[in-house]
Amino acid sequence: MGARTIQVFTQSPRAWKPAQYSAEVLRNYREAQVAHPTIDSTFCHATYLINLASSDSDLLAKSKACLLANLEVATGIGARGLVLHIGSHKGAGLESCVPQIVDSLLEAIDIAGDRAVEGDNEVRCPILLENAAGAGGTVGRSFEELATIIEAAGAGDSIGVCVDTQHLWASGVRFSSPEEASDVVGHFEEVVGLSKLGCVHLNDSKVPFGANRDRHENLGSGTIGAEGLGAFIAHPKIRELPLILEVPGVGGGPRAEDVQGALWILEAGRALWDERRDPAS
Repeated sequence: MGARTIQVFTQSPRAWKPAQYSAEVLRNYREAQVAHPTIDSTFCHATYLINLASSDSDLLAKSKACLLANLEVATGIGARGLVLHIGSHKGAGLESCVPQIVDSLLEAIDIAGDRAVEGDNEVRCPILLENAAGAGGTVGRSFEELATIIEAAGAGDSIGVCVDTQHLWASGVRFSSPEEASDVVGHFEEVVGLSKLGCVHLNDSKVPFGANRDRHENLGSGTIGAEGLGAFIAHPKIRELPLILEVPGVGGGPRAEDVQGALWILEAGRALWDERRDPAS
């Protein structure tokens, strides 16, 4: 496909039961990753069912167990990050659930880290909190909400952020011109810190700006558009970040042409930014 970064699920994304892998399988993946001629990084995505903000004790317990299982496998294969949808408080408010979210994150980080050291892989995998599209009391609909959790956890490099372009657009954040992109990147830098930004989910949007719905579209075919995406991902402060496609393709996910399209959008965005910095333009 021409990809340089990949994202995988460590188990079915819509089931609680974790897949089981031997230490040898995990080690073989790490070694294959290092030796691969083109793929330079792997990210994992946590199971969609996880809800660390839930007031239901049974659901919270299953969510914590599932997060730990996902993080252990992500750590075992040497992934650069485990992307996580934090969950929804169902209208109870962020303040009511921050302590249990933080406790759940720290518990998973501590246990997965200890088990990795006991095994044969001492490289820890950070949890990357993904911004939400804003529906149904979802946690992480703003940079401020993500910063609140990160600051409360105080876990250093063990917790970071994955920014999803479609979620950003749907939650009412404009970034489709260099001026708007600069405002967004500057705001993230001020509120969260660019050192916390681990990767970008690069997706166009099926729904209009501010629709508060998570609906991805192929690049250039949605309401953001290719030029708007390029203005954001080519911003000088974030243009070297890993980009991950979560687009539908023709129904089976990204294709080689989607990867090439993403590279074209990135280069077009770079050209747009370079023109702005050229005093003769």
